[in-house]
Amino acid sequence: MAATDDINIIDNLSLVLHKTKDLRLEQRPIPEIGDNDCLVAINSVGICGSDVHYWIDGRIADFIVTEPLVLGHEASGTIAKVGRKVKNFKKGDRVALEVGIPCRACHFCKNGRYNLCPKIKFAATPPHNGTLTRFYAQPEDFCFKLPENVSFEEGALVEPLSVAVSACSKGKVSVGEKVLILGSGPIGLLCMMVAKSAGIFKCCITDVDLGRLEFAEELGADHKLLINDGMTEKDIVNKIEEIMNGKPDVTIECSGAESAIRTGILATKEGGRLVLVGMGPSEVKVPLLIAAVKEVDIIGNFRYCNCYPTALALIATGKVEVMKLITHCFNMENSLEAFEVSRSARDGAVKVMIKCAQETQPRSE
Repeated sequence: MAATDDINIIDNLSLVLHKTKDLRLEQRPIPEIGDNDCLVAINSVGICGSDVHYWIDGRIADFIVTEPLVLGHEASGTIAKVGRKVKNFKKGDRVALEVGIPCRACHFCKNGRYNLCPKIKFAATPPHNGTLTRFYAQPEDFCFKLPENVSFEEGALVEPLSVAVSACSKGKVSVGEKVLILGSGPIGLLCMMVAKSAGIFKCCITDVDLGRLEFAEELGADHKLLINDGMTEKDIVNKIEEIMNGKPDVTIECSGAESAIRTGILATKEGGRLVLVGMGPSEVKVPLLIAAVKEVDIIGNFRYCNCYPTALALIATGKVEVMKLITHCFNMENSLEAFEVSRSARDGAVKVMIKCAQETQPRSE
């Protein structure tokens, strides 16, 4: 990247969603920063499934796009300017951004569960603009300095990796256990990689897409199971137990599909844990009595809190190699193509990265 003195704080090209399927590149004002904020020159932004949902559907549950919205929340960049009270950062520092900013004063914030703060401002969640822009204002206390051996692309993936860190922590994934991952999208793959880094005995991952499962195997999955239309619920549960030589101690559901949640309840061993990560329909039909009789703990997981330091350490030490997930990289001017590739999973796309900095050239696909 060019020297920070060369950063042109004029061009603020941004990717803006105006309405369903209407994405536009347009100039926006440079954000004003407060005394405790940093102005970050965004370098890399990963496309999340939520970004694609807003683009295609214009909403996720009760979060509805009603006015132009800048997308993107998996972000890293270089500090271009600091507020007068900022103490821990200076111009030129490379940072990952934790983009869910809570009120810091409510019961949840004071008890360390700030992800549940009712006043949280999360990037690219209406009405709050996201990070697919050349400059973004970020509070100092939600910036995390990147070690020298961590790239901007890896820095952007600290955000989704934090979801996986949170899920494995909530599920108390530990050495010697058997772990089942339902869904092999980016979050499922990251949950698998975090679980493996914790020293589990074996991991099985499921999906309806064989290509994704083969990719998961390349990343270290011990077993894979392709779910097809001809399999009954009982078939799936029996096959999981056969493959894993027993029931999983922990199941992490990453698809949000009703059928997968049901599988999680039925397949998890007695006294085990089921962590719900995937975001699907607001209401589903599940065998709750079976979960009660088996004493399967069902644990919700919403985003993350206090997970960025751990996620960053996993990347910096090489325990989780997030770069393996990045299959495509585009300049900001080609953002629409990037979203289309992500939506369609074209050419085996898993994680698509957009480079926002003017002088940055995309690496070869």
